[in-house]
Amino acid sequence: MLQHKDTTNISELTSFFTSSEKICETVFWIIRSLKFSGKGFGFPESDRTIYGSGTVLTFLLLFPLFQLSNVRAFSQSVLAKLFGGGKDVFYRLRNNEKISWRALHYRITLQLTQLATSRSSEEPKGLKCLIADDTDLPKTGRRIELIGRIWSHVFNSSILGFKGLFLEYHDGKSFFSLDFSLHGEKGKNEKKPYGLTPKQTKERFSKKRSSLSDGAIRKAEYFQKKTDNLLSMIRTAILKGIRFDYLLVDSWFVCDELISFILGRKIKCHLLGMAKMGKSRYDFNGQSFTAREIVEKQKRCKRTKRFRKLNVWYSIADVYYKGNDVRLFFCKTTHRGNWNVLLTTNQSLEFEEAYRIYSIRWSIEVFNKESKGYLRLGKSQSQDFDAQIADTTICMMQYNILSLAKRLLAYESMGELFRQACTETLELTVVEKIWGYLQEILTLIADIFEIDIEEILNKIADDNQPITKIIKMNAALKAA
Repeated sequence: MLQHKDTTNISELTSFFTSSEKICETVFWIIRSLKFSGKGFGFPESDRTIYGSGTVLTFLLLFPLFQLSNVRAFSQSVLAKLFGGGKDVFYRLRNNEKISWRALHYRITLQLTQLATSRSSEEPKGLKCLIADDTDLPKTGRRIELIGRIWSHVFNSSILGFKGLFLEYHDGKSFFSLDFSLHGEKGKNEKKPYGLTPKQTKERFSKKRSSLSDGAIRKAEYFQKKTDNLLSMIRTAILKGIRFDYLLVDSWFVCDELISFILGRKIKCHLLGMAKMGKSRYDFNGQSFTAREIVEKQKRCKRTKRFRKLNVWYSIADVYYKGNDVRLFFCKTTHRGNWNVLLTTNQSLEFEEAYRIYSIRWSIEVFNKESKGYLRLGKSQSQDFDAQIADTTICMMQYNILSLAKRLLAYESMGELFRQACTETLELTVVEKIWGYLQEILTLIADIFEIDIEEILNKIADDNQPITKIIKMNAALKAA
């Protein structure tokens, strides 16, 4: 057992895995390398339990590897029997409004990026990019704090849930999740704000918070414009030391505020995003045109080209947009297809490079799919908004840890790595039954041949790692 449970010590758990189980060995090494302590996180200095916040957070980070969907599943698992502790210790941490999950997440993520650099033989050669996107986080509980209806472009209808705005970082080789905010959509129906009747709104969970608490700050973000929160998150990333060459966004975020913000940074960075073929007007050759009018003019002047390597048609136009010089890339994949337009603040960027850089944005779509499928992103049904923030942050930490493990072990996909990790930990979920059957058989053999059962165990365990693992596990369970 742990000699002092107020320390984040998972060395005993690590000992249950053999050297052939590379993923778990690597994940445990990564977690042991992290430092959860530090001022400014809001962790309670004293707790009614013998577990420190770092220890509890460590267990929460390990949930996906042991196929534990929530705290209740943990309380019924072999891990709970091994390490002790009830459900309340987890709930208190997740519901704590004073914990600065954003500061804690940055602390962990920066450690992971440093580990990635220190363990790599060379620096990533690719461009460093920030990527922003929003995604649906469906919910089922109508009593969840701040819950409302949002418009889902996936289902093409309104659903119950939150909109999650995520800011991610691609260092040229690996993908790390940086920051997020949860949002609602008030809608235009004044009688049903956020898609709820007055009765449904009243029935939602509510909680009083100090106006200066981190929980109150995250709650206030819910009511802010996503573009305003995005600008705030980029500022925070820069202050934390994140440097990037491009900010990649889709058409929902390309606006004059974001363009001016990026051009106003002292660090050298640019915006590259999908713009809308809408009513926005650009100054082009001394006249005002929409994007559609510009590309039609380019076609008439025979300034559209075909890029055979990518099999796309494209055209480039340098324009003046609301006080800033930008470059537009018009492109389509078929001769009769619809034109799309990319906007960048880098007027020296060529089309092929812009096309290649923007394709990096797809990694955030992969993050959304993998984190929802493997790490249960957005699946939390806790009524407390602080717990929603905590669970989303923990999911991002889990993804970043696995992302580093994927990089160190050279796995081709996160899915492949996650499935193998679950296979390696599956043994711990059935070890009690295995040990029970093994003891019955060995006891019967010892009685028949009048042999000391301890002598049998010692002979079987010699050079047999799986059996040694079960014996050690049983001893730990007895001591728990």
